[in-house]
Amino acid sequence: MGCCSVRCTLISLCCLQLITAAERQVFDFLGYQWAPIIINFFHIIVVILGLFGVIQYTSRYVILYLLWMLLWVGWNVFVSCLYLDLGGLSKESNVLSLGVTSHRSWWRDNGPGCRSHNLPAAEWQKQQNLELTTVVSCWLEYQYIEVLHCIFQLLISLLGFFYACYIVNVFSEAEDSYYK
Repeated sequence: MGCCSVRCTLISLCCLQLITAAERQVFDFLGYQWAPIIINFFHIIVVILGLFGVIQYTSRYVILYLLWMLLWVGWNVFVSCLYLDLGGLSKESNVLSLGVTSHRSWWRDNGPGCRSHNLPAAEWQKQQNLELTTVVSCWLEYQYIEVLHCIFQLLISLLGFFYACYIVNVFSEAEDSYYK
């Protein structure tokens, strides 16, 4: 097979998915968002298995990858709707931290161009929520950064899904011709 074959393209897409999932995992750890941490962990494992399946011509692993991509697309749509407050969801809820803590997206306080304002010690001790800083303004609000992450994941996942469907078809045709 040539360098620009469908198989090589899917291998490249899987590598890109691993890189972007690792980046997303780091920022979810920084924000203590436990649900995305768990889902990203499973995503990384399944993409590695799918990558192994493509390299080793094992259609079972590629089928597992295909099924996971459907769930992954659903997860990213859910997270996008959550951050955009669509469908009765609210970005202020603690769904992504599994209700254990009130942590939120790391990008909320540390986004590009965010300016923060430190509260004086006397003021923050009176507040119910003991945050020492408040964000005054950002170039790009955190929910849009999270949605952009989801959109990028969706694009890669959909491409990977279609390429994996083709690969499974090619692998099954090769297995059928082998047993004839």
